[in-house]
Amino acid sequence: MQYRPLGQTGLQVSVLSYGSSPLGGVFRATDDSEGIRTVHTAVDLGINFIDTSPYYGATKSETVLGKALREIKRDRYYLATKIGQYDHGVFDFSPARILTSLDESCARLGVDYIDLLQCHDIEFADLNQIVNETLPALVKLREEGRIGHIGITGLPLKVFTSILDRTGPGIVDTILSFCRYELNDTALDSLIPYLRGKGVGIINASPTGMGLLSDRGVPAWHPAPKLMLETARRAADYCKAVGADIAKLAIQFATQHPQIATTLVGTASPENIRKNVAYLEEPIDFELMGRVLDILRPIKNHNFTRGRPENRDALIG
Repeated sequence: MQYRPLGQTGLQVSVLSYGSSPLGGVFRATDDSEGIRTVHTAVDLGINFIDTSPYYGATKSETVLGKALREIKRDRYYLATKIGQYDHGVFDFSPARILTSLDESCARLGVDYIDLLQCHDIEFADLNQIVNETLPALVKLREEGRIGHIGITGLPLKVFTSILDRTGPGIVDTILSFCRYELNDTALDSLIPYLRGKGVGIINASPTGMGLLSDRGVPAWHPAPKLMLETARRAADYCKAVGADIAKLAIQFATQHPQIATTLVGTASPENIRKNVAYLEEPIDFELMGRVLDILRPIKNHNFTRGRPENRDALIG
């Protein structure tokens, strides 16, 4: 396993990290014991960064993850969770809720310290509140030693510059972006020089586009428009026809960027996490990747967005 620095946090994180949303049954019904084995397998294979949220499965992800972590020494992993989003359409970024949320998460996870506490999906928030209330409350928790570092997450890329342009150095340690650095969409790449200039670590998530670049396909709630779905399906079918797996290409592509510290993959299957880690050691079929990129070219950097109107990216495609 290769490790990279996460911005200026001092954390050396595995280039492939574990996203625990599937433990909450977000993508399919899962077996808790299988999910626990998946976490153990991930850590045994060298993954040392684990991300969760109280939102995933209405706290189920944190609960199942906590059961798994009780059997793993605390110095073997860095743990990230989130505040602000708690149920579908339920957001609360107030300082009071941050404190109770942190306590609740720690209890479910069986820990007393969170390495990285992130504001979850800030495109749904009043960014004035994030700057003036939420981040100062998180800074206080960091100063008190309750948490190690502070992050922000979101789908629209504009929310990151909107926050970082208004905060001083060292306030926000990391950003977590998803579905914006993958085979069909590399828009995050244009933001990397800015983020590095701010000393902010970069976490990439959903290298398969929340199932877009997979044989299984997307869940019913996936927001991609028809053209994206159809084009990605053609790319996946092409890979399958030549005996390849588009998810392998997607993970190899995402983890190759030297300035992206880590890429989160989510699964509740020990077999899948073993395959995902093995992909990192296997040679990249650049000829196949080129053909897949050609198939995906009609939707290059096409996107979907969400959140409050003022926080949304302009739609492309």
